[in-house]
Amino acid sequence: MNPQAPLVGVVMGSASDLDVMRKCSDLLSELGVAHEVRVMSAHRTPEAIATWASGAAGRGLRVLIAGAGAAAALPGVVAAHTHLPVIGVPIDATALRGVDALYAIVQMPSGVPVATVGIDGAKNAAVLAARILALQDDALAQRLEAMSSDSRAQVEAADQRVREEAQ
Repeated sequence: MNPQAPLVGVVMGSASDLDVMRKCSDLLSELGVAHEVRVMSAHRTPEAIATWASGAAGRGLRVLIAGAGAAAALPGVVAAHTHLPVIGVPIDATALRGVDALYAIVQMPSGVPVATVGIDGAKNAAVLAARILALQDDALAQRLEAMSSDSRAQVEAADQRVREEAQ
């Protein structure tokens, strides 16, 4: 984790969500975005999550990412306690393969928005958070552009290999 003050708060409802949410944390680190990572439950530690979310802006956080499976209440609870942007990551944690979490996160009441990425889409949550921060951080915007260029180059190289093999 970056030694500077965190700008992104990453929270998950259970330690079992860490395999998915680590992808978010790893990409934020790769982009040089300082962040904190926590485990708090909307159902088992509601006071802790309310305190964390309501104090996030005062601690310097600018974007919150909440990953949750099953009932997936956590992103909505976070959004209910802050005015910061909240990104929800539905996690495949039940027999419904994350569709239940997706619906729970995406169906927020008016006035309590949660931007939602795809099921297990923790990397996209990191990219979205970085794009939000890059609106006021030119160096981060350049790092995001470099990441996109690298990704584009990988696809172009793969295309070239496939075309050569097809001949």
